[in-house]
Amino acid sequence: MSIFEAGLRGGAVAILLLVAILFLRDLGRSPVGRNCALVLLSAAAYVVCSAPGFGRLDVPFGFSLLVISLGLPALNWMSAAAVFDDEFKPSPLRPLAWLGLVVLGMWSILDSQPLVDLAYYGLSLLFVGLAAWHALIGREADLIESRRRLRALLAVSIASYAAAIIIVDLLSPGSSVSAPFSIVNAVGLTATAFAFAVSWLGIAREAPFIASANTDRRSSPHSDANADRAPAARRSHEQEPALLEALRELMEDQKLYRHGGLSIAALAARLEIPDYRLRRFINRQLGHRNFSSFINGYRLAEARAALADPNQAEVPILTIALDSGFQSLAPFNRSFKETAGTTPTEYRRQCLSRLDSSFAS
Repeated sequence: MSIFEAGLRGGAVAILLLVAILFLRDLGRSPVGRNCALVLLSAAAYVVCSAPGFGRLDVPFGFSLLVISLGLPALNWMSAAAVFDDEFKPSPLRPLAWLGLVVLGMWSILDSQPLVDLAYYGLSLLFVGLAAWHALIGREADLIESRRRLRALLAVSIASYAAAIIIVDLLSPGSSVSAPFSIVNAVGLTATAFAFAVSWLGIAREAPFIASANTDRRSSPHSDANADRAPAARRSHEQEPALLEALRELMEDQKLYRHGGLSIAALAARLEIPDYRLRRFINRQLGHRNFSSFINGYRLAEARAALADPNQAEVPILTIALDSGFQSLAPFNRSFKETAGTTPTEYRRQCLSRLDSSFAS
């Protein structure tokens, strides 16, 4: 390994470890912080283990580094889910998926067999694809601009590069790669690490969205999601009263949220402003991280009012859900329970029971 390549790999490891430390320092108590730190540590281990001349099982700590690096695709999938999915909840299935990938990888190294190799690399490609899917699936509704940029980076650059490396390893199992390819790989790893670090610095300025992700959502749909942003929100409300009033009229008076296909672009067109300005306003001033939570807040508020109305006691819950703007019962039930802490049926029963008790007294 040349001095140039060693410097590149050393730089990549330093960047990855530095950003991992920042994640643990600032967000270590959140699933996002832990998952991102793990994937960065695994990536740093891969940079070392993929270096030419690395003895893997012979060098000090070589076995530990190898185990850590083998699960990188699964950890990448887990961190993508934690960062990009505001409904993310830790699940024991994800660590089991990581463990299965590591076991397959160790089996492939210690007792190389074509089917085992194919299973490991095929599963790795699946995890890379799932990470890209998580990055792309909610990009349009994402209101956090720095996170939207990171989605594109992960889906296009990192996922494509990771897939290319996996395919090269699959086509040349057990053989040493050529020196030019090793240098190209080192350049790619360093560039990817640097790009991720720059993206993270952009996200760090909006860190509250990470710290508050996956927290209790049983609050008013119209209140700010982050108390720290309330003063900024009030200042902006004073600065943009026309936009706030126009948005209120569309959502509360015209009840635009009832339209099932409502998108951020369609709402921005109705307001006659650019998409980015509406995204920024709803995120920074109203405290929502994605457009779906903003829209569903109005839908759920209407549904709660209907369920608590004794005049609508015989109206089916499905009808209430559809009238409120939901496309089917399943997402309505899920969103309702997450915000109200109970099912729509139980919520209606409790509200009507309290009304009966007040009348009786």
